[in-house]
Amino acid sequence: MAVREVLQLGNPVLREVCAPVEDFSAPEVAEVVSDLKDTLAHWRATTGYGRGIAAPQIGVLKRIVFLNVDKPWPLINPSVIEHSDETTVVWDGCLSFLCVFMQVPRYSWIKVRYLDLSGEWRKIKAEGNLSELLQHEIDHLDGILTLDRMIDIKTMCTRQEFEQRYRSQSPYGPATT
Repeated sequence: MAVREVLQLGNPVLREVCAPVEDFSAPEVAEVVSDLKDTLAHWRATTGYGRGIAAPQIGVLKRIVFLNVDKPWPLINPSVIEHSDETTVVWDGCLSFLCVFMQVPRYSWIKVRYLDLSGEWRKIKAEGNLSELLQHEIDHLDGILTLDRMIDIKTMCTRQEFEQRYRSQSPYGPATT
């Protein structure tokens, strides 16, 4: 439908807790999903980054996430229902502050429950990159930013330094530009 502005760090909407979607079949839900899809595709095409986006990043305080990892994947009212005891430290960035990256701890695996667009409840066990991505996006729905989970401020680096030193260790792999 539309490429929307991605709210940037400092915008208070990013710190709000999102309300659950009450009617998954409401036209506005389909519109938000479409806008998330278009916005994510735009960011990926223009920056090389963007595997997922959450509704509050476009100013919508509803529990909607859109991922595009191998395929488009909208999740309505996602929640982590189980997780590993083990954690792993990963490099993380965010479309809401793509100028910096940092290391954050994430559960090694999680189980997520969510509604699909047909209104069916689904569960998935996610590991590795998908696990950290889902944790990142679900955090957005609770007003939590990557900065809040950073293991040490000394791990923060600019996008330029990330590209030069750490990108190959991230889910994005070697730079293509």
